[in-house]
Amino acid sequence: MECSQCGGRGLIVRGNKAYLCPTCRRRKIKARILALSKLTPQMREYTFDRFDFRFYSPYLRDEEKGITYYESARRAVEAAKAFVRDFLAGKAEEGLIFTGAVGSGKTFLACCIANAVLDAGKEVLFLVVPDFLDEIRASYDEEGAFSEQEILLTAKTVPLLILDDLGAFTYSEWARQKIYSLLDYRLNHRLPVVVTTNVRLEDLGESLGERTISRLIALCRPYRLLVEHDIRMLLRQEKEATRRF
Repeated sequence: MECSQCGGRGLIVRGNKAYLCPTCRRRKIKARILALSKLTPQMREYTFDRFDFRFYSPYLRDEEKGITYYESARRAVEAAKAFVRDFLAGKAEEGLIFTGAVGSGKTFLACCIANAVLDAGKEVLFLVVPDFLDEIRASYDEEGAFSEQEILLTAKTVPLLILDDLGAFTYSEWARQKIYSLLDYRLNHRLPVVVTTNVRLEDLGESLGERTISRLIALCRPYRLLVEHDIRMLLRQEKEATRRF
């Protein structure tokens, strides 16, 4: 689509001066940030109808809530489906946060949400938090394509933001502030966030700080995914068992 401001040249000429076209600039920034989305071709195949409940025990129970692992997963999936319906209808007032151990299906479920939204033609940004912070650091380089402000603004304003792997590391004060700024903006502008973390919600404050956790709780309803064994390991074992050599 040709730019109405510059005709696709990327520059606006006024008298003897030329300026970067702000419309084209915003498009490039958005394209760059969207390119950060870590939805690989394999992850684009993760859909609700492929969510496999057989990995969630109907016998083992969540000690805190007293429900089975299966029931906990079922509730999380139903909440994810309801969120997609509400988001597409413009009624998503709350986001979701999925907690659980490594290999419990959190990222898979977040991808189900992302793919359902993308397939409906809506915009979603799927970010792996450590990679996103690295991209901001790279913006400090003189040769960086975009500024920190431009990168953060795109993540702040995208209609749906998914943050994968939040709280898995010890964050510096700098990183804490970036995450706080991002969540605070989206809370104040009523923009939904979906989050995955392998850290228990009550323990996230140690790595992110209480201000950030307060906003995260205000933004998202929590759901736990509980498994007896890492699903990725089980899938690998199944794959190996079917090999003939």
